[in-house]
Amino acid sequence: MDPFDLLKPLEEQLKPYRGRFATFARLPETGRSRAEILAEIAELQSAEEQRWKAGYASGAVYHGGGEHIDFLNKVYALHSQSNPLHPDLWPSAVKFEAEIVSMTANMLGAETAAATDPDRRVCGTVSSGGTESILLAMKAYRDWARERKGITDPEAVVSITAHAAFEKAAQYFGIRLIRIPLDSDYKADIAAVRPAITKNTIVIVGSAPAFPHGTIDPIAELAALAHEHNVGCHVDACLGGFVLPWAERMGYPVPVFDFRLPGVTSISADTHKYGYAAKGTSVILYRGPELLRHQYFATADWPGGLYFSPTFAGSRPGALSAACWASLVSMGEEGYMGATRRILETARTIKEGIREIPELQVLGDPLWVIAFASDQLNIYQVMENMRSRGWSLNGLHKPAAVHIAVTLRHTQPGVAERFLSDLRAAVAEAKEHPEELTGMAPMYGMAAQLPSSMVNEILKSCIDLMFKA
Repeated sequence: MDPFDLLKPLEEQLKPYRGRFATFARLPETGRSRAEILAEIAELQSAEEQRWKAGYASGAVYHGGGEHIDFLNKVYALHSQSNPLHPDLWPSAVKFEAEIVSMTANMLGAETAAATDPDRRVCGTVSSGGTESILLAMKAYRDWARERKGITDPEAVVSITAHAAFEKAAQYFGIRLIRIPLDSDYKADIAAVRPAITKNTIVIVGSAPAFPHGTIDPIAELAALAHEHNVGCHVDACLGGFVLPWAERMGYPVPVFDFRLPGVTSISADTHKYGYAAKGTSVILYRGPELLRHQYFATADWPGGLYFSPTFAGSRPGALSAACWASLVSMGEEGYMGATRRILETARTIKEGIREIPELQVLGDPLWVIAFASDQLNIYQVMENMRSRGWSLNGLHKPAAVHIAVTLRHTQPGVAERFLSDLRAAVAEAKEHPEELTGMAPMYGMAAQLPSSMVNEILKSCIDLMFKA
């Protein structure tokens, strides 16, 4: 079988509107009426929103409450024309972003850090998402190490479960990744870190938690090693930054992972996940302006005038920053505590229910991002059986597994129970038809057997397919 034949079921999933709606491969000769366009967009929205609204999606939509969405949409509309690139026209954008950074920093230990070393106050910027936050941090470490330590062949020590954005950063910025295996609890194996550190190491990375299995790396130990060797320690808290501080306050077993640890020098935290902002914002924080300034871009020699930007983009949607600020301020500490409580209680129900299914095993002991595998069944067919029941879950590999990231959508009455009932049925179906492989199950299965280079080409063909009108 040609591996590229596996794209056929994917095409059906990605292009469900062919034949149902007009396709515009070229500009229409005359513009369509706005009323007609709005009606079509509303129809598309109606076709897509039910699954995530009803709590069938892992992650993806983290709040999703109608009043919250309406509120953010109103804020967005009020600032739809604003652009932080022009602070003279929109000083409100400056206010919003500075306060987003400060609120996030203080949530993540900035006050303790300032008390320890006032000259290295926690500072940062707003970015477009977790990937950009990670890219910015890695670029800053590369440039800092080149300037301060003369390192021209930079290396970063990362767990194998560190987000794929670190590999993207490595490809973009010429950084070599030194991969660290996991221990038996699905956390970065701290015993493998010290021998991985060399004279070219610029940063050690830990996740709080890691995306695949929802486990928190041993951040304190990683930070101590980084401090000992005078290298950076980046904590990827994109997924957990707006959950773990509140979980810790409620007495859950959350190890210290933030700027309270002297060795932690940067943290990424996504406001558009459990910060409940609109998609398109994240925060990247540094212990001190020296590192942050290596993130900036400025040029004084361009004929177009003096130009500077804090992140990769020039023009940016100020409306997203306004909506982010509005989300943080409207939620407040009490709102985040309540949301986190509901999520963790629901996750406990789901985790315990999965453990009661004999054919499945929960990987590690996660709080709310729950990965499960099977040594008896094809777990990807279980995932496909769940998809046929309306669920959108995340497939993992190395090892083969599936996870659900619990959100506020799952805390609605009956959703956890429905998930477990459907999961039991999906397992029974896979057990009854052990040879059956449908939908995306063959693609996941083959990906584990093919060379990575071929799988990468298939994935790039997926992107080609997405942009094919």
